[in-house]
Amino acid sequence: MIGQSSPFSEALKHAVLILGALIVILPFYVMVSYSLKSPREIETNTGGFFGAQEQMVDEYCVKLGNAREDCLATPVIHNYTQAFKKAPLLRYLLNGVIVTASIFLIQVLVALPCAYALSKLKFWGREIVFGMVLFCLLIPVHAIALPLYIMLAKAGLTNSYAALVVPWTISVFGIFLMRQFFKTVPDDLIDAARMDGMNEFSIVWKVMLPTAIPALMAFAIFSVVAHWNDYFWPRVVITGNRDLYTPPLGLREFKGDGDGSYWGPMMATATIIVTPLIVAFLMAQKRFIEGITLTGMK
Repeated sequence: MIGQSSPFSEALKHAVLILGALIVILPFYVMVSYSLKSPREIETNTGGFFGAQEQMVDEYCVKLGNAREDCLATPVIHNYTQAFKKAPLLRYLLNGVIVTASIFLIQVLVALPCAYALSKLKFWGREIVFGMVLFCLLIPVHAIALPLYIMLAKAGLTNSYAALVVPWTISVFGIFLMRQFFKTVPDDLIDAARMDGMNEFSIVWKVMLPTAIPALMAFAIFSVVAHWNDYFWPRVVITGNRDLYTPPLGLREFKGDGDGSYWGPMMATATIIVTPLIVAFLMAQKRFIEGITLTGMK
């Protein structure tokens, strides 16, 4: 039958997909496994996924002058307690929530009216403006990092929440994504709103916004994941104030130990950091796929 795949091609397709899934999952497997093991098991790569969970000696506790029998701990408990003790992880997580939520909310406030204008309003130069949006999508973040840093430094905004939030409040990707979605909304719906006496501003927030929830969920996943995991920009603008560290910067608290004794707490910290994102994605997975499909970004 025309268009029907052969069993061999189906098997090959599934084999490639399974291989790709394993490649993506492998770093997470190692991260979670290391967060459960003792330093010796990490160095010798033994103990399976969960580790033997035998009592271990906390060498840092011994260096502080405590007796070795007073420094015994179970690896999983030691790693996760050290993740919170060695660094103010809750403070870093709160900073991450403040920064990512602020960026996303302002991006939505900017992107929705822009996308509505580019998709539903007719004005001179509309296609030129949309072309500039597409052009900005091609500019890598690192190319504009230095000019942004200089401007923030001259304004005295480095080492502040503003330095973490302001540069990313306008998302050309968000404008593009929402514009693609708004083009699927029938013009009759907008005409009916105008006949009811609504102005363009009210149409954006009272008519278009409720219809755009699936697309906003998709955009939220992209935006939150990008800025929650961002290490580069916070490392550039936050140089002296540890109270403003975001979760990825918090991992630096465990660096510089050549004996590898902090790999366990570091991986425990990384596990704690990525867990909210994984839970949020699983909860919004259906809406995310729906939003991607509706915006035509398949």
